[in-house]
Amino acid sequence: MENENLLKQIAFIKEIDKLKYIQRKTRLFNSDRHENDAEHSWHLAMMTIVLAGHANKAIDVLKVVKMVLIHDIVEIDAGDTFIYDTAKNHSNTEEELIAAKRIFGLLPAEQGAEFIAIWEEFEAGTTDEAKFAKSMDRLEPLLQNTSNQGGTWAEFNVGYQQVYEKKKAIKNGSAIIWNYAESLINDSVEQGILKKSTEIE
Repeated sequence: MENENLLKQIAFIKEIDKLKYIQRKTRLFNSDRHENDAEHSWHLAMMTIVLAGHANKAIDVLKVVKMVLIHDIVEIDAGDTFIYDTAKNHSNTEEELIAAKRIFGLLPAEQGAEFIAIWEEFEAGTTDEAKFAKSMDRLEPLLQNTSNQGGTWAEFNVGYQQVYEKKKAIKNGSAIIWNYAESLINDSVEQGILKKSTEIE
């Protein structure tokens, strides 16, 4: 049984290597190279460890790290949905649930069920851990775009109101980090790299 479990776990480990090939719209800091999902997940895990002290409430850091490492694995099947995409809803879809069951289903049953539960908790965004995990997920591309003269905002003509609406979720996990993020958004408007307009050309 132990050997059977190990083989299932190795199969899962091989499968999630595909996450390195899922390209995101955002680019690395001060770079033209697109970030991939594996890099994004790693960065969120490090951000969680470094910034956990700023959470609104005491959080289980290991659980948040698990969340941010797991949250995008479904994109191996479902693909990455750009947060400002107006054609496809950036919320938990049936497509993503099917992907979660397939990919986490490669693991031994108990472990697979745990991973699905963690993924679902992140998607629901109601626990303190999920709120902080989502704060990290919203903060990283904000930092990237401000380092890249607007980045995806400029590339896809995303306006201030859209950015503000998406980023204000940061406040649910950390009011302190939100204050910082809000100042970055306002500074971006002043610098002309984020347009204070609700219209998309």
